[in-house]
Amino acid sequence: MQGFRARFPAACLLLILLLGCWCAAALAEEEPGNADRPVRLGGDYNYPPYEYLDADGLPTGYNVELSQAIARVMGMEINIQLGSWSEMRKALENGEVDLLMGMAHTAGRQDEVDFSIPHARVHQSIWVRKGNVTIRNVKDLTGKEVIVMKGSVMHDFMIDNEIPANLFMVQTLADALKLLATGHHDCALVAKLPGEYIISELKLDNIFPIARPLVAQDYGFAVKKGNQEKLARFNEGLALLKKSGEYRRIREKWLGVLQPEQIPWSSIIRYGAVIFGPLLLVLTVFVLWSRTLQKQVALRTEELEREVAERKRAAEELQVRQKQLLHADKMTSLGILVAGVAHEINNPNGLIQLSLPQLNKAYRDMEPILDSYQEQHGEFKLGWFPYSRMKEEIPNMLHEMLDSSNRIKRIVEDLKDFARRNDSGLDDKVDLNDVTRSALRLMDNALRKATNHFKVDYGVSLPHFRGNGHRIEQVIVNLVLNACQALTSKEQAIVLRTYALKQAGMVALEVRDEGCGIDADTLERMTDPFFTTKRESGGTGLGLSVSDGIIKDHQGRMEFVSQPGEGLRVRVLLPIYREEENDG
Repeated sequence: MQGFRARFPAACLLLILLLGCWCAAALAEEEPGNADRPVRLGGDYNYPPYEYLDADGLPTGYNVELSQAIARVMGMEINIQLGSWSEMRKALENGEVDLLMGMAHTAGRQDEVDFSIPHARVHQSIWVRKGNVTIRNVKDLTGKEVIVMKGSVMHDFMIDNEIPANLFMVQTLADALKLLATGHHDCALVAKLPGEYIISELKLDNIFPIARPLVAQDYGFAVKKGNQEKLARFNEGLALLKKSGEYRRIREKWLGVLQPEQIPWSSIIRYGAVIFGPLLLVLTVFVLWSRTLQKQVALRTEELEREVAERKRAAEELQVRQKQLLHADKMTSLGILVAGVAHEINNPNGLIQLSLPQLNKAYRDMEPILDSYQEQHGEFKLGWFPYSRMKEEIPNMLHEMLDSSNRIKRIVEDLKDFARRNDSGLDDKVDLNDVTRSALRLMDNALRKATNHFKVDYGVSLPHFRGNGHRIEQVIVNLVLNACQALTSKEQAIVLRTYALKQAGMVALEVRDEGCGIDADTLERMTDPFFTTKRESGGTGLGLSVSDGIIKDHQGRMEFVSQPGEGLRVRVLLPIYREEENDG
C-alpha cells in the first residue's frame, strides 16, 4: 500500500504533462497563421503522365496541372513537392504535406486517408516479357517472382489478397519495368498508362501488358483522415472545373492514348524489298517447277481415272448386293422390334380404352349431383376452371382421348403390318387404296410437318392389282417421304391420287409435289443405285432404286415428270389382277 501511494503522485504528474502537450498542439493547429500558409501538395516524381519531374526538374503532369487549376479557381496558394511514393505517403501521415494529388481508392486505405471525388480511373496491369504465355491473370501469380513499387496500390493489393508470390520491391515504376526488361523476375505490376509512357521514353520493346487489366480503380486527391476542410475545397474546385470544361481539356491533354510513331515510307519500301524479294524468287522457281509437275500429273491422272472408274463400277455392284442383303436383314429385325414395342404400347393403351368409357359413364352419373350443388351454392371451380365451363369441356376431352387412343391402336397395327416379314409371292389380290391408306397413316406426322396442303383422291371402284401389298406400301412410303423432303415451304402442296387405266390393264398411283423440281439430266438417273441429290443430309441414293426394283418385280413401271422450279410428278403403274391368270 505504501508503494502504491509513492507511485500515485508520479503517475498524476505524467498525466498532467501529457494533457498539457495535447492542448499546446491543439492551440498550435488553431493559430491564425496556419490558415494563411500555402497548401502543401505531395506526389510521385516518376508516375507519368499523372505526376513527374520534367527535363528541367520541375513538377508536371495531369495531377500537377489539375491541382494548379483548382488552386486558381479557389483562390488558394499551393506548394507542390514530388518524391518517391513511399516517402510521400509517410509525409502525409506525418503532416509534412496536406494532400496527395493522386491516390487510388481502395478499401484498405480508407482507414488512414479520406478521398476526394475521383478525377480519373487507373487500370492496373500485369507486365510480362514477350514470349511469356504462363501468366494471363492474377491466379497465375502464385509462386512467381513479382516486381512491385514499394507502398504502391499494387503492393497493398498483393498483401490484402494474400497472394502467395515472391515480391521484389523497387522505388519507382520505371525501376520495375527496367528490371523486368533486363530479364529479371517473372512479371511487374504497373498501371497501364504510366507503363506505356515509361516504355516509350526508355525504348523498352521486349515487354508488354497482358490484354485484360488486373483491376480498375478510382483515382483522386487524398488527405489525412479527418482533414475534411481542405478536401471539401478541392472537391468544390474540381466541380467548378468540370462545369467550365477546363477539366475535360486537361484530361484530354494528358490522358489521351499514346500515338504510335509513323514509319517512313522509305523504311517500308526497304523492309518490303528485303522480305518480299527472296519470296518472289522462290515463288518464280516454284511456278516453273509446278508446271513441269502438272504435265506429269495430268498423264498419271488419266491412267488413275480409268482404273478408278473400273473399280468404282465393281464396288457399286458389290454395294448394291450388300445393301439389298442388309435391307432384308433390317426389315426382319424391324419386324421383331416393332412386335415387341407394339405389345408394350398396346397394354397401357388397352387399359386407357377400357377406362375412358367407364370414366365417361361415371361423369354422367355425377353430373346431376354437380348441377344440384351449383344451383344451391353458386358457381365453383372444378380443377382450375369454373364448373360451367368444365361441364362442356370434360365430355369433349374424354371423347378426344378415346379417339386418340384408337388412333394409337391403328398406328401400331399399321407399323406391325409394315414391318412384318412377308415371304408370300407376288400373286396376291391387293387393293391399291387400302395399301395407300395404310402407308399414309404411317406418314401422317411427316406430312403435317412438311405441308399445310396435302390432298388425296382415291379412285372409285378401283380394280385390284396383282402383287405383294407390303412391298408396294414400302414404295408409297418412300415416294411420299421424297415429296416431303422436296418442299421448301409448308405452303407448297402434295397431291396423291389413285386411278385405273383399264385399256392398258393397269392401276396407277400418282404423287405430285410443288417442290424445287429436277432438271432433265438428273431425271434420267433417278433410279440409279447410290445416286442422290441429298448426300449432305444423309441420303444414300438407294430409296428410289429399291422402289424401282420392287415395281419391276410386279411387272410394272415408274414414270417421272419434272421441270426445275415446277415440282416432281411420279406415277407408279401396276398390272390389274385377272382371275383367269390366277386360275391358269
